[in-house]
Amino acid sequence: MKAVQIMGFGAADVLRINDVDRPAPGAGEVLVSVEASSVNGHDVIVRAGELKMVSGRRFPIGVGLDFAGIVAATGAGVESYRVGDRVWGMVHPRQRHTTAGAAEYVVVSADRIAHAPADLSSVEAASLVVAGSTALIALRDSVRLKSGERVLVRGAAGGVGTAAVQLAHAMGGHVTALARDRHAELLTDLGADEVLDYGSTPSDRIGPFDVIVDTVGTELHCYRSRLAKGGRMVTVGLSASAIAAIAASSVHGSRRIRTFSANPETPVLRDVAGHVTSGALRPVIDSVYPLADIAAAHEAFERGGVVGKHVVTVPRTSV
Repeated sequence: MKAVQIMGFGAADVLRINDVDRPAPGAGEVLVSVEASSVNGHDVIVRAGELKMVSGRRFPIGVGLDFAGIVAATGAGVESYRVGDRVWGMVHPRQRHTTAGAAEYVVVSADRIAHAPADLSSVEAASLVVAGSTALIALRDSVRLKSGERVLVRGAAGGVGTAAVQLAHAMGGHVTALARDRHAELLTDLGADEVLDYGSTPSDRIGPFDVIVDTVGTELHCYRSRLAKGGRMVTVGLSASAIAAIAASSVHGSRRIRTFSANPETPVLRDVAGHVTSGALRPVIDSVYPLADIAAAHEAFERGGVVGKHVVTVPRTSV
């Protein structure tokens, strides 16, 4: 089968589409014929070598945290899925040697997938696996957003940002989206009560907010100062400066900066699907690339300015 692999740390040209053996599911595992995967920040920083302490230096490394596709085979003990079921899910970051979601097939534990929402195509579903689950965990579990609270979503036009705007609105928050002016119409349509242009809005001129969801990972101390008493802030945009700011904020009790690693299992994926089915969450897709052009998809992500998600399609193989 074909699989995208990182053959050495560096720019997008280190990505290769290689012929590898098709994996077989073990006990408790599912083999998925992948139809789509998305480009995530984690994929890019692993490829660039910024997470060597986590990813290690052993090559090749698989590419693609998330996927949507069709169950091709099940291992012993798997009873919740049958061949032909449409599913979506996420590869555990430690499972990236040697293939991951950007491949014709992927093997995952059955507790890391769920049935995909019936109303979504595989391209649409792939765009929401990481974005939807990250936004849901951030709002529901990390900062525990309550109805009526004032919410700032920083980086609101990106994948996690567009999902966070929708879910915060659905939870009853008063949502302020910080993004480019040109995205104001989209973000208002997604549920933002107010859209501020981040290029012309100093952080000390906004707020206070009960909740801040940051997807950027810079200037965190400036935005933390915009929290109201008892306010909570979470960032999903990790960088060296973000890690330092998170550590420094630990003395501030409830107003510390929270973070987490989004590794959703079946219950979270089912909850995201429920929000899709209810109409509270819909996909926002910037561009779709064929698997052969995955390097171009990574380059587009790194240029910035993405609205929603870049999705990579995988040629359909027989199940």
